[in-house]
Parts: sequence; structure tokens; C-alpha cells
Amino acid sequence: MLWNRARRSDNVNDTRKGKVARTTTGKTLGAGLAAVALAGAGLYSTLGTKPEVPTNTPPPPASVQSIESAEDLQLKFVQSVLGDTEDTWKQLFAETGRHYPPPVLTLFNDGVVSACGYAGSGSGPFFCPSNRQVYLDLEFFKKIEQHSVIGDFARAYIIAHEIGHHVQLALGLSAPFEKALLDQQPVSGDGGLEVRAELQADCLAGVWAHHAQRRLNWLEPGDIEAALNAAAVFGDDHLQRSRNVPVRPETFSHGTSRQRVDWFKTGFDTGLLKACDTFAAKNP
Repeated sequence: MLWNRARRSDNVNDTRKGKVARTTTGKTLGAGLAAVALAGAGLYSTLGTKPEVPTNTPPPPASVQSIESAEDLQLKFVQSVLGDTEDTWKQLFAETGRHYPPPVLTLFNDGVVSACGYAGSGSGPFFCPSNRQVYLDLEFFKKIEQHSVIGDFARAYIIAHEIGHHVQLALGLSAPFEKALLDQQPVSGDGGLEVRAELQADCLAGVWAHHAQRRLNWLEPGDIEAALNAAAVFGDDHLQRSRNVPVRPETFSHGTSRQRVDWFKTGFDTGLLKACDTFAAKNP
């Protein structure tokens, strides 16, 4: 994935340990990715800045420089993916006569207290409906490599899925799910409203990937397969089998591996918002 072709977003708040931070304003939206239990999100975030280094300061040891470079590369990757989601959705919203309100993405480690609750170190990424912010601990990407989720585009898909929840809320696409939550109605289970909301976010991630590829031509051989593998690994049925427990469809919250793959492919193949109406599908 040639992610350096994308514009870097200014809406990444780097609150990781050792960063100098400033407070910025965020937005609202909910739900999370499938693999790990998410805590929620909320809280004003901070964007990392580096203090100036006096010209007479000796350079750090080579080992420190390499660590800093790796951290900077991760930050630039997140900024680039987020920047392109902004460019893509700004254009698609404009085509419907709407303004796209870009969300803030907060990077954290050692846990974060958000408007939706507390997320511990290494927690999966999540989008909070209370303040429309995405939260991401980069250690999560290291964790999922143990499950063969590898590659920049697989990580980009994970970010795009969370942005998909923001798009849902901004356009009212997930209204049936939101209403059921307000009415305290059951939403989980195979074919339930929560699964349909998550599958829609997968589809919207595919829509983003479709338009990003058309504009930037940044995908390389194996990238799509990496994203589809990530979608499959995070299927409810796959996760339950990996824990050596019986598959229980009544507990599903994100959909099966096949469903997640199929809906991402639907978004990617068509590039159409209207193709992502998982709530109208008879069998999502």
C-alpha cells in the first residue's frame, strides 16, 4: 500500500506517553471493530507536538533515533489514512448536498478515559457516539499480527471501519439500530441490528477503499486480500472458534467472517452508499 500518496490529516491527536499535547475538539459516533471488547470513547483529545531541539544539543544515540523514526512512521501512516478518509467522504457527502464533519482520531497508550468509558492499554480501536471521536492504541496492530492480520491495508481497513460508524451517524444510515438502543430493545444476535450496523461499517470501509484507489492508485498486490483476511479473522464465528468455545449465533455482535468479507467486497466493488443498506437486506 503506497500510503504516502495520501494527504495527511491534521485531526490526529497523539496522546501517547512522552508526547507534548494540546487540547482539540472532537465529534461523535459509536460502535467498534470486532476482535476485541471496546470500552467506548469520548473525552477531549490532544494532538502531539515536538519541542524544538536547540542547535547545540547532541544527537540521541542511534537506537533512540530508530525508535523515534518508527513511531513517526506509524503516526504518518495514521494521518495519511485518516486524511484520505476525509478527502473521500468530503467528496461523497458533497454529492448528496451535505457537509462532511471530519472526526478526531486520538492515539493513546496505557489506557484512555473517554466519554464512553475507559479503554485499557492495547484495547481495540473504537468510535464513541458521545463525542464522535475514534480512539486507537497502536499496540493493537501488534496484537493482531499474532492472528495473521498483517499489512498496511489491513490496518487501514480497521481505521476505515471505525470511520464508517461516523459516516453512519452523520447520514442517519444506522437509525434503526440507534432507535432500538434508545428504546432498550434487543439488538445482538445473528441478523440483529447490532450485526447489521457493524456490517454496514464494513461496507462503508469498502466504499472508501473503492474511491481512494480510483483517486490514488495506491493498492499493491495482496492488499485487498490482507483487508479481507482481517475482516474474516474478526468474524464472530471465527473468534469463538479461536477461543475453543461453541459458536453461538445468538451472541453475535459483528457478523460472521463470510458476512464481513462479503459486505466489504460489496462496498469496494460498487463504491456506492446505497449498496450498503444492511438493514434492508433479508439475510445480511
